[in-house]
Amino acid sequence: MTTEAFYDELADDYHLNYHDWREAVPRQGRVLATLIRSVQGPLPPASILDCTCGIGTQAIGLALEGFDVTGTDLSARSIERARREAAAFGVGVAFGVADVRNLATAVPGAFEVVISCDNSLPHLLTEAELLQATSGMYAKLRPGGLVVIGIRDYDRLRVERPRFTPPQVIERDGERTVLFQLWDWTGDGSAYDLTMFRHRERDGEWSTAIGTTTYRALLRSDLERALTLAGFQNIRWHELEEIGHHQPLVTARRE
Repeated sequence: MTTEAFYDELADDYHLNYHDWREAVPRQGRVLATLIRSVQGPLPPASILDCTCGIGTQAIGLALEGFDVTGTDLSARSIERARREAAAFGVGVAFGVADVRNLATAVPGAFEVVISCDNSLPHLLTEAELLQATSGMYAKLRPGGLVVIGIRDYDRLRVERPRFTPPQVIERDGERTVLFQLWDWTGDGSAYDLTMFRHRERDGEWSTAIGTTTYRALLRSDLERALTLAGFQNIRWHELEEIGHHQPLVTARRE
């Protein structure tokens, strides 16, 4: 299954990755806005490109914080849902379909901030693809602009190599969903196939949806190298306990 197909099929259920997605949207917006302003200093309503926006979790949250947000993603179905969700939250976000590897040519304009959250870049399995993405982010930033990237803590996970995530049970609107993931690691621990199982009970009947995608277990040093090669400076990691985010975030600046 391609990355695009995986997220197209997941678009309607992506919110299940969060205990309460509608609460998470404004909370993540506040966390990211605080981090951006702490690194960049006080900003007027700045322009932000969320270049792996999915269904709009961070893009909508930042729009709620007063930023001028553009959101792009590889998955057309995720973008369709993001547009509906932005309207439901009462904010305007310019959404469009674009591959993170082609930002320089696929997305017009330049921005003060470019973000990619929720472990999106580890879908890029080679050094060349990762450099394409970081170079595109650099190209989309104005001088002095900031990039913010969130990934899982693979420096730890490559040692632990967990095989699965604990099942989550979500009961909402008369439905019950059981959600869990199976992780199949390569022998050297450099990558894994993630298979997501979604079991839903509706009116006493159960249905199952299964999707598989591949992640590179991207070490911090790997991402730092790609950022440096793209031209970024002042690379800094921000830990969970420091920022209140669910994944480590790295910031870097285009001088």
